[in-house]
Amino acid sequence: MRKALRLRRLSRPRDDRYLFVPLDHSVSDGPVVPRDRWHELIRAVVVGGADAVIVHKGRVRTIDPGLLGSCALVVHLSAGTAHAVDANAKVLVGEVEEALRLGADAVSVHVNIGSDTEERQLVDLGVVANACDSWNVPLIAMVYPRGPRIGDPRDPALLAHVVNIAVDLGADLVKTNLALPVERMAEVVASCPIPVLVAGGPASGGNPVDHARAAMAMGCAGLAVGRRVFTSPAPLALVAELASVIHADHHAGLVPAMTGAAS
Repeated sequence: MRKALRLRRLSRPRDDRYLFVPLDHSVSDGPVVPRDRWHELIRAVVVGGADAVIVHKGRVRTIDPGLLGSCALVVHLSAGTAHAVDANAKVLVGEVEEALRLGADAVSVHVNIGSDTEERQLVDLGVVANACDSWNVPLIAMVYPRGPRIGDPRDPALLAHVVNIAVDLGADLVKTNLALPVERMAEVVASCPIPVLVAGGPASGGNPVDHARAAMAMGCAGLAVGRRVFTSPAPLALVAELASVIHADHHAGLVPAMTGAAS
């Protein structure tokens, strides 16, 4: 029951649709925004209508708790940097109990299928899934076809495989790439008994709102969009547009209420 309650908090209008904003890139790639813009960015994400923000455990301490009254907190437990010998390697750097002490509503784990350390990452996903069951905490698995043995990371059959790995190892939601051609993403969603979210796409790749419309039209349950948000000149407006696509009719009355509460 408690896990069900936490899962409901991950969707602000309670429509089982999700807009997550991952801001964990500071570990993998470097600072997301300068220090003096961090509070402004979090406020824009919340007021814009994001359902959850995803950060590493230490970064939680830099977020004003008052900003998260209506927005869920997800603590990301995986880490790896772009400077490593294997940039696709991920290791666990946190635990579920630790995330709970920080006030997390859910945790997330990153797995790269096809990487040289796939075996270790699968073990880590299974370990975290077991802890999540013990503590009644939702688990978001970010599972990508990524590594030297992957020819096409947007192949629909391959994506159907990776999202079902998340299912079988105990995830409650799974995030992966959008298939190409886009129409075949419907096959990926149809293969998977848990909600499928897609990544926001590369920073240089097209209109993120069009990307969201395409994903939702194929039956996806939402998006996890980080880089496109924090590099946007108007993150609040972009998040609001994305939320209106993902939540459709439910979003209309939500943003004005949040705006008044957060001002």
